[in-house]
Amino acid sequence: MMEIPFKRPQLEDRQEILSFLDGQKYRGCERTFANIYLWARFYDLKWARVEDTLVFRMNADGRYSYTYPAGDGDRKAAVEQIMQECREAGCPVRIHGMSKEEYEELEQYFPGMFSVEWPRDVEDYVYETEKLICLSGKKYHGKKNHINQFKAAHPDWSYETLSDDNVEECFQMALRWREFNGCEGDPEKNKEMCVALNSLRLHKELELRGGVLRAGGEVIAFTLGEPVSEDTFVVHIEKAYADVRGAYPMINQQFLEHEVSGYPYVNREDDTGDEGLRQAKLSYHPVFMVEKGTAVLRGENI
Repeated sequence: MMEIPFKRPQLEDRQEILSFLDGQKYRGCERTFANIYLWARFYDLKWARVEDTLVFRMNADGRYSYTYPAGDGDRKAAVEQIMQECREAGCPVRIHGMSKEEYEELEQYFPGMFSVEWPRDVEDYVYETEKLICLSGKKYHGKKNHINQFKAAHPDWSYETLSDDNVEECFQMALRWREFNGCEGDPEKNKEMCVALNSLRLHKELELRGGVLRAGGEVIAFTLGEPVSEDTFVVHIEKAYADVRGAYPMINQQFLEHEVSGYPYVNREDDTGDEGLRQAKLSYHPVFMVEKGTAVLRGENI
């Protein structure tokens, strides 16, 4: 029986994994090491070198789902190994998170063998960084107003880069945020908060950039992210107290201004199909979306 030697990502795997991902043109939020590492336990996510490419596999109730092989190795042969593993495991061949270019290559290698869907709920929102910093023009008038109201209500506000000096305060703020938002009774919210807390705990090891917003001397918001490509930065975590008006647009604007201005684009991830989150992300006027295809062998269910 042929079994690909998949293993759970560890911190010491960072450089090897990034050696395949560095230089990529794909801007999807899941192609960053911190995202891979922090979510691995929740999705049974593992990685392997296959034909000198990088492949990730998730396991949902015995049904495997793979990423398209990354890197300069033999991607066709890597997909053939994936197909063989699925045949022996008795599960459908499923490749998720694909770019249009990756699907076109898959179609060249295996003409007519795969069908693809492009789910709207998993598309990432990408914005022009400069526009979210300046918030100029009529379409950003509401965001600018919220920020001005925040500054008027909190004249002693301050912004700081995340560091050893303030990370523990952010951790305590996150614990209070979790309590205020009823995360304990919501499995999805609880997963997200576990990831947020681990992002803070491991921010140096994962080489995450972070920003902290204070009002009245207290931490009221924080955010963390990392680059996904040479021109795009991904914001993974953003938490603010909902009852502090303008805190979310303020931490967003300040973080981009101080930490992300060197990247033309910022990816603020998907909306998970939540209508409120969708409207909030659309209100910042994305310049484009990152589509993510799911391909399966024809005749098999996604």
